Amino acid sequence: MTVHLHWFLPTGGDGRTLVDRHAYTDGGIKRSRIAPVTGVRAPDIAYLTQIAKAAEQLGFEAVLTPTGTWCEDAWLTTVALAQHTERLKFLVAFRPGVISPVLAAQMAATYQRITRGRLLLNVVTGGDSTEQRRFGDHLDHDRRYARTSEFLSVIRGAWGGRPYDFEGEHYQVEGGLTALPPDPLPQIFFGGSSAAAGPVAADHADVYLTWGEPPALVKEKIDWIRGLAEERGRTVRFGVRLHTISRDSSREAWATADRLLDDLDAETVAAAQQALGRSESVGQQRMLALHGGSRDALEIAPNLWAGVGLVRGGAGTALVGSHGEVADRIEEYHALGIEHFVLSGYPHLEEAYWFGEGVTPELAARGLLATAPASPLLGVPAANGRPASAPGGAPLLVGGGR
Repeated sequence: MTVHLHWFLPTGGDGRTLVDRHAYTDGGIKRSRIAPVTGVRAPDIAYLTQIAKAAEQLGFEAVLTPTGTWCEDAWLTTVALAQHTERLKFLVAFRPGVISPVLAAQMAATYQRITRGRLLLNVVTGGDSTEQRRFGDHLDHDRRYARTSEFLSVIRGAWGGRPYDFEGEHYQVEGGLTALPPDPLPQIFFGGSSAAAGPVAADHADVYLTWGEPPALVKEKIDWIRGLAEERGRTVRFGVRLHTISRDSSREAWATADRLLDDLDAETVAAAQQALGRSESVGQQRMLALHGGSRDALEIAPNLWAGVGLVRGGAGTALVGSHGEVADRIEEYHALGIEHFVLSGYPHLEEAYWFGEGVTPELAARGLLATAPASPLLGVPAANGRPASAPGGAPLLVGGGR
């Protein structure tokens, strides 16, 4: 089992700070308690294209695109970016409660043909009732997961190539199908830490995705989902969602983490924690429990830093350290059964290069990657006895200075 590396598309904005461009008070609508945020980049198509192209060049397999009020639509954004890339896949997050499953099946089939098979699906059931109601969804937490299970049954049925009937509590479908099923079928990534989420993952997920908790807690989740899947005669693969701060030395990496932390004032953290504390998501509550809203003892496991979760919902931990240390931690999670690593950093363009140029070669050297990304210098002839570098024989610079 080798490692699959994925990156993130910040379609809600990006920058040199952990503070999102949107406030966390009142669901992000009122911003009076949040100080103005500097160093923020708008998620325009030109900037997102830079990130997508960088991810492709650096050897990432796919990019995750989020869903929600404060993001650009994931389907539309990624199909546009597909026209600027060649191999990169798109892990499109979407909420099953706000779209017909047969329509979603048709959209996925069209997407696969337009992009020549570069779609992956991230099914987000939703852990925030305020956000769900904004989209017209008034189901409670557990019923949302029950509906997701039905949704995934219908979407797979509609991909079967024959008219598909379904009679459930949330969906009643007669003769649902996609005239031309997607080829290949998109892999379904799914996450959830609650008792209601586990059976859905075991029944339907290709990849169960968890946020980055300490390895012992991740192992508990893997054992839980694997056991449920085995009871159903299925096999589920596993992935983890993490941020990264990787540098040439551990000291440089932790200095970057400290700078990000210093950028957060007490009022910003308090407002974020108040809003995140209202989430119905069990996974979100587990993220909050890792730091308890305190800046103290944020390294909750070797090289695992919970500082991101002080102000960011969802994935709240980062791997921090030298390239070799970050590779060590990835190898540790991989040994537990994690195959997919969905990564991100602040800002996403620069951090993609830090990881891709620093950690990816480490993983390749350890035999954890099926193929290593080709060097951009490949094919450039050597000159004056030097290794291949820039045209004209300019010396190849290595290490330091970035």
